[in-house]
Amino acid sequence: MSRKVIVTCAVTGGAQLAKNAQHVPITPAQIAAECIAAAKAGAAIAHVHVRDPATGAPSMEIAHYRETVARIRESGVDLILNITTGPGARYAPPLDGSAGTGIKTPQARTAHVLELKPEICTLDVATMNFGLASAIVNTPEHLRVMGRAIMQAGIKPELEVFDLGHLVLAKELLKSGDLPAPPMFQFCLGIMGGAPASLPVLQLMSSLVPQDAVWSAFGIGRHQFPIAAHVVQLGGHVRVGLEDNLYLRRGELSKGNAPLVERAVSIIHTLDEEVASPQDAREILGLTAVAPLVARVAEGARA
Repeated sequence: MSRKVIVTCAVTGGAQLAKNAQHVPITPAQIAAECIAAAKAGAAIAHVHVRDPATGAPSMEIAHYRETVARIRESGVDLILNITTGPGARYAPPLDGSAGTGIKTPQARTAHVLELKPEICTLDVATMNFGLASAIVNTPEHLRVMGRAIMQAGIKPELEVFDLGHLVLAKELLKSGDLPAPPMFQFCLGIMGGAPASLPVLQLMSSLVPQDAVWSAFGIGRHQFPIAAHVVQLGGHVRVGLEDNLYLRRGELSKGNAPLVERAVSIIHTLDEEVASPQDAREILGLTAVAPLVARVAEGARA
């Protein structure tokens, strides 16, 4: 029998815009429109960051999250929202030893998800060098506070792990009850400082998840679609999107997120599997006790 594979679309990301990022959405209206387009192309989940509408810089402004989420909910499209809690972990200490970091409190990093109550939010189980400019810091104590707040709000955390040690830490936090079971993992591969985007790494990481876990993975840049194919074959779920990769194929920028989703859907079908609908994804992820997004439209409008 064919298996139902969840497609997540990460529509904008939380990094500074590259010079060739002209198709990355910036304003709440653009981000919401890209989420809706991704859903129509076959994505069951949209992973959401927000940006400063004037500059395109990464933002933690709750008003931008409110507007983005309201626009998606008011559209009536059935789509699982997965809102980031990643911003606020960047650490780039100056060489002269003076003060100054981008670290925010667990409360500041979760305030928007506790207010907007998406079905899923990310939780980066990672302290690591992140590229060539900075590190990200997520201490176990911060993760405990964030994990328990997310659980108490009835939101499922997607545990983002960038290397093997992060997976080990996540399993310890699951064992201590600071994260909910069954878990949902996202393997983030190919980021400098973390695990490379390769089949052996993917095989090893997927072999180490708890038996009841659901896992997904992505590779950045040119690794996006090869990793997607490997993931489907290994029994995982797929993430694509302009956060991780700007190109539809070599030398051709993707004019939005929907073409990336469509290519992922094609890979899934080529491998004789099915694409999960949002309701399929809720059942796979154990979200059936959470009201579907379409049933939250009225609630969002009242808020």
